[in-house]
Amino acid sequence: MLRDLVLQNRSYRRFYNEFFIDLSILKELANLARLSPSTRNLQPLKYLIFNEKEKNALIFPTLHWAGYLKQGGIEIAEEERPSAYIIMLGDVEICPHFNVDSGIASQSILLGACEKGLGGCLIATIEHERLKKSLGISDRYETLLVIALGKPKETVVIEPMQNENVKYWRDEKQIHHVPKRSLDEIILNG
Repeated sequence: MLRDLVLQNRSYRRFYNEFFIDLSILKELANLARLSPSTRNLQPLKYLIFNEKEKNALIFPTLHWAGYLKQGGIEIAEEERPSAYIIMLGDVEICPHFNVDSGIASQSILLGACEKGLGGCLIATIEHERLKKSLGISDRYETLLVIALGKPKETVVIEPMQNENVKYWRDEKQIHHVPKRSLDEIILNG
């Protein structure tokens, strides 16, 4: 159930690029975000959805992936790039702050993607001005996140954190390891 979806919901960075995600699925995922709670019910989040190779090619170079790997990022081969993106924008004419809403909405999108056998990665390290210029995004909107989506082409495993080291890593078989704090460590009164 929900626990299974949460465990499946990892930050995937390699995908089967040729796996096509229909716009109707991207709209379903955006709809999950729309239905999610919003601070003061202002609903300032807007979305751009893309599944075309030409548009995806404009988006990909504006993103910085996996800062802990290989001194600041990893190279992702073209055939392993996401096959779709949802760009989350904040409408500054509705509200100047989006912190809580963007987290709730992005989690809804990613859990919905997992339910459909897809995976994703939230990317906040973005060349904002370059992305806005490439896609013609109005200054009315603040770029909050880019959600990369596709059929995962990698294995991600959760492991106990060792020596306060939060950095994820890949082993020689390219399995992606993500350290997590123990439950005892995060619950302070139990």
